[in-house]
Amino acid sequence: MSHPEIEPGFIVLHGDRLEWLGDAVLEWLREHPLRPLEEEIFLVQSNGIAEWLQWTLAAHEGICAAVRVALPGRFLWESYARVLGTGIVSGRAPLDKAPLTWRLMRLLPELLAHADFAPLRHFIGQSQRPDGALERRWQMAAQIADLFDQYQVYRGDWLADWATDQSLLRRGDGERVTLPADQCWQPRLWQALRQDLHSSGQDQALGRAQVHEQFLAALNAGRPPVTPLPRRVVIFGAATLPEQSLTALAALGRQMQVILAVPNPCRYHWADIVSGRELLRRERRRQSPRNGHDLSATATEDLHQFGNPLLAAWGRQGRDFLHLLDQFDETAALQRQMDIPRIDLFSEDQGATLLRQLQVQIRDLEGIRPETCTALDDNDHSVVFHIAHSALREVQILHDQLLDRFAAGTLQPRDVIVMVPEIGGFAPLIRATFDQYDREDRRYIPYHIVDLQARDEQPLLLALDWLLRLPEQRCRQSEIRDLLNCPALRRRFGLELEDLPIVQHWLAEAGWRWGLSAEHRAALGMPHCGPQNSGDFALQRLCLGYANGDDSHFSGIEAYGEVGGLDAALLGPLGQLLEKLEHWQHVLVEFLVPGRWGEAARNLLTDFFSASDDDDEALLQNLEEALRQWLEDCAAAGFDEALPLAVFRGAWLEMLDAPDLGRSFLGGGVTFCTLLPMRAVPYPLVCLLGMNEGDYPRRSPRPDFDLMALPGMARPGDRSRRDDDRYLMLEALLAARQEIYVSWAGRDQRNNHERAPSLLVAQLREAIRDGWPLALEERTFEHPLQPFSPDYLSGKPGLRTWAREWYPSPHSAPENTALPDPAEVTPAASASCWSFFACPPAPFTGNACARTSTKKIRLRRTTNPSRWTASKPITCSKTCSAPQKKTALTELPKERGHNSAVVAIPSRAWRREPRPRCSTTSLPS
Repeated sequence: MSHPEIEPGFIVLHGDRLEWLGDAVLEWLREHPLRPLEEEIFLVQSNGIAEWLQWTLAAHEGICAAVRVALPGRFLWESYARVLGTGIVSGRAPLDKAPLTWRLMRLLPELLAHADFAPLRHFIGQSQRPDGALERRWQMAAQIADLFDQYQVYRGDWLADWATDQSLLRRGDGERVTLPADQCWQPRLWQALRQDLHSSGQDQALGRAQVHEQFLAALNAGRPPVTPLPRRVVIFGAATLPEQSLTALAALGRQMQVILAVPNPCRYHWADIVSGRELLRRERRRQSPRNGHDLSATATEDLHQFGNPLLAAWGRQGRDFLHLLDQFDETAALQRQMDIPRIDLFSEDQGATLLRQLQVQIRDLEGIRPETCTALDDNDHSVVFHIAHSALREVQILHDQLLDRFAAGTLQPRDVIVMVPEIGGFAPLIRATFDQYDREDRRYIPYHIVDLQARDEQPLLLALDWLLRLPEQRCRQSEIRDLLNCPALRRRFGLELEDLPIVQHWLAEAGWRWGLSAEHRAALGMPHCGPQNSGDFALQRLCLGYANGDDSHFSGIEAYGEVGGLDAALLGPLGQLLEKLEHWQHVLVEFLVPGRWGEAARNLLTDFFSASDDDDEALLQNLEEALRQWLEDCAAAGFDEALPLAVFRGAWLEMLDAPDLGRSFLGGGVTFCTLLPMRAVPYPLVCLLGMNEGDYPRRSPRPDFDLMALPGMARPGDRSRRDDDRYLMLEALLAARQEIYVSWAGRDQRNNHERAPSLLVAQLREAIRDGWPLALEERTFEHPLQPFSPDYLSGKPGLRTWAREWYPSPHSAPENTALPDPAEVTPAASASCWSFFACPPAPFTGNACARTSTKKIRLRRTTNPSRWTASKPITCSKTCSAPQKKTALTELPKERGHNSAVVAIPSRAWRREPRPRCSTTSLPS
C-alpha cells in the first residue's frame, strides 16, 4: 500500500467550534496517513484538551494508538536538539529556571556589595531569624530565575543587548529607552551569569534565546538536522503561544508539515475593537473586515457601534495571538497547492436560545442591541445566574440544580464541568456536599476534582510535608492521628487500619496532648512545661499499665491499665514512631549541604514510609527522581553551601508541581476544576462558581523589578493573568453547548448586605440587559441563607431542594424515581465508610436523649417486619437509666429495593469497639 507524501508547510485552521476543528484535523490525517508504526504528534497546552483529543480520536478511529501528546515547549526544545545536536542543546540547560536558581544563590552574595545591587541587599538583609537571610536569598533567586526565564522567551533582544554591555530596553515598536536607575542590577546580573558560565567552561551551554537564534539560522541556511525531524506535527486548540514559539514552528514548516488548529471566536478581522490596536498594524490579515468596513480608521469612541462589547472587553489575549499568526500564515498559498477545500470552519446558524445568540453575535462581530436580537422563549434558561450567601451555599445550590437537570433527562453527570477561581478552597466544600449521600441513593452524583496540587491530596505527601516541618511542630495528639492516617506510614510501622481506633483511644486516655517530650518542648522555647501530657509521658503510662496493671505507680508515673491481650503488640510500633520522631526532630534543625540533605531525605523516606500500593510506589519514585534532579542542579551550578530545612523543603517539594499531561481530566462524572487557560473543552453545561468581585479576575501581582510591566513596554503576545482570566471567561461562554450557569456570593452571610459580582459577570449581565431588557430578571435566582429555608418548600421559581430531610412530610418530598440510577463509579477506597456515624440535631431524634451525644446506626430490615438486624450487637451499660435506654426508631423511605431505619442511641449508654471515622458527611435522615 502506497502512502502519499507529507508535504512541508505551515497550515493554520480557524474555527469557532472545537469539535469541527477536531473533525477537520482527523479527516486530514486519515486522508494523508503516515507510514506504519510512525508516530503522530499532537501538541496541546492543557491536560483537558489532551484527554478530550484522545477520546475524540478513539471515537473516530475506534482506537487511539501510535499517538504522542506533548507540551509545545518540550517539543520545541527537542526540535532544537534534533537540528543543532545534543552537544549544543542539552536536556537541561544551565539557564533554565531550576538550575539558574542555584547559580544565583551562589553568585548573589558576591554581587550584593556592588552599588547597583542595593535594592536586593535591602531585601535580603531584613530578617530576624538565623536562617532568614538564606531563605530570603532563595526566594529572591527563585523570582529572578523565573523572570530571566520569561525574558528568554519574550525579551530575547533585551538579553542580547545586555550581554554586549548595553543597559537599554526596547519597546514594542523598536524604540530604545534608558533603563531605570534602580534596575541597573539586572543587566549586571545577566553579564555576571554569562561570565560565570564562561569561567566554568560551559561556553557551549546556551540560554533559550541563543539556542533559538542558532536554530533559526541553521534552518534558514538549509543545513540538514543532526537527527531527522518528524514529518508532521499538529498543534491543537492553542489559544496563545509566544512569538518565539510561533517563529520556531513557522521555521519548522519548511522541513515538515505543521498544522495549527486555532479556536477563533470571530470569523471577521476583530483586532481593531480591542485596546492596543496601534501595536498590531499588519499588512497581512487572515480574516476580512466585516461588511468591508476597516475599523482601524474608526475613532476609538465610535468602536462600540461596530464591535461586540464582550469580545472587546475579554478578547485581548486571543487577539494578540491571532494577529501574531498573520506574520507566518501561508495557508492561502498552501490551500491552492495542496487542494484544501476549506480552511476556515465557522458555523452558519443564527441561534434560538439566549446562549447561542450571544455566541453568534460574537462570531459575527455584531453589537448587542434589541434590533439585532431575537425574542426568547419563556422556557429558555440557557444562561442563568444564582446568588448565594457563601461558597458552601453555592455548592449546595449547584447540587440541587444538577439533580433537577438529571431528573429532566437532558443531561448526565459527564456532561457537566464546574470551574472555580481556586479549586483548593472549594475542594472540601465539594466533598462535604456531594459525599453526603450513599452511592446507592439516587441523589448521589459521581464527580471528580482535578487541578489539586499533589501535596494537597496525596496522604504520603501530606505526611512528608508535616515531617519536613517537624522542628517547628507542636506534635499535638490530633496531628499524630492525622499522621497515622497515611497508609504508607502505617505499613512501615506494621499497623493496620483496624488498629487505629485502639491506638487513638490509648493516646487520648493516656494523656498525650502536645509535644514529644520535655526536651522537645524546651526546643520550642517552653522549657518549664516539663514532660506532663507529652508523647513520652503517655507512652510511659501505657507501658507501666501493661507491665503492672491498672492501679500501679512507679517513679511518679500513674499507670494506664487498659493495655492488654493481643492489642498490647501495638505498643511496639507506637514506641518506634515516637523514637523516630524524636530522632528526626534533632536532625532536621541542622544546616546541611545539598549532598547531606540528599542522604537525610532518603533516610527519612526509609524510616517513615513503605509503599502500600502502586500509587505510593510511583510517588516514592517521583520523590527520588526530584531529589536526584535537585542534587544535579546544585552540582551543575557549583552550589555547596549549607542550607536550612525551610529552603530544602521548598526546593524539593516544589519540583513535584511541574505541569504534566498525564493527570486525568475526564473522569466520567461531574468535573470540578480551576479556571485555567486553554480549557475550552466543549461541554453541554458549563458552571462557573465563586465569581465574586475581587476573586475573579484573579490578582497576580508581578515583582517590582519586572521590566515587562513598565509603562510602554508591553508587546503583543505578552502573558497577563488578568487578560488570561478575561479570555477564559470568553472561552467558557463559547464552550457551553446547552447552558452556562454562573454563581457568586451576592449576599453577606452576616448582615445580608448585597455584594457585587465579578466585573466580567457584570459585563455579561449588562450585555444581556442591552439586548433583552426583560430577560435578566427571569434568569436570576436569589437563594436564602439556609438550605432548610421555607422558601424551598413554597414552590418559588428556581428554588427547589432534593433534600427530603427538610420536608415536614415524606409525601411532600420530591420523588427519587425522577432521577436516573446512580452511575457506576470506582468503589470507595475504604470499607470503613460503613462505620461513619453522624450525630443528628435534636429536632430529628424525638426523644429525651437528644440533649446528649448520640451515635447513629443504619439497620437492615429482614423479611419479617418485626425483626431488625445490625452488623454488631449493641449492649447498654448497667448504669444506663431507663429514659436513656429508650431509642427513637424512624423508618427511612425505600431506596434501591431495601428498607432502612436509623436508631439513635446515647453514646454513654453503649459499649462497643471504636471504629475509624470516614471523611464523608451525611444529612440527618
